[in-house]
Amino acid sequence: MTGKHVGYIRVSSISQNTDRQLDGVALDKVFTEKMSGKSAGSREVLSSCLDYLREHDTLHVHSIDRLARNMTDLLSIVDDLIHRDVAVRFHSENLTFSPETNDPMASLMLHMLGAFAEFERKLIGQRRREGVEAARKRGKQIGRPKALSKDDLDNIRRRIAAGEFKRDLAEEYGVSRTTLYAALNASWHDSTH
Repeated sequence: MTGKHVGYIRVSSISQNTDRQLDGVALDKVFTEKMSGKSAGSREVLSSCLDYLREHDTLHVHSIDRLARNMTDLLSIVDDLIHRDVAVRFHSENLTFSPETNDPMASLMLHMLGAFAEFERKLIGQRRREGVEAARKRGKQIGRPKALSKDDLDNIRRRIAAGEFKRDLAEEYGVSRTTLYAALNASWHDSTH
């Protein structure tokens, strides 16, 4: 008995292209997710995909790192699917896991490739953090600059004390009321410490 061929495609950001993943693979249904895969639990499209799969289906994924971001999630997902009689095919690594086959070499490869992918992600994160810290030490602005300067906030405070409305001041300075309230609160908090 043959089931459906289902594809799961994930890119880490909205701007990334999904075209190269599973190109040319005949699929009955495709689930596409555009978000970071740090946690399988927060990926709604992956959850829907896993819920959709039925006995004798095959899940097609471009590569191991598209399905899971750490070894625990990877092994949990693959193990759960195999126990549900669903096959999993990783095209980039040319690995297939199914209930019919119990290939120790494929299992070893899954563990090794998953571990290398997790290690590489951690190295990238560490290098990014080190780069940000080095840039801060050189005096570079990290992130978005503050919307309101200290002088702006001092002037806004005086005008609020004189009876002007915060909503009008937020509009005049080109910021949302939420941004204005947060800036006033943060600068007040900073001045009291």
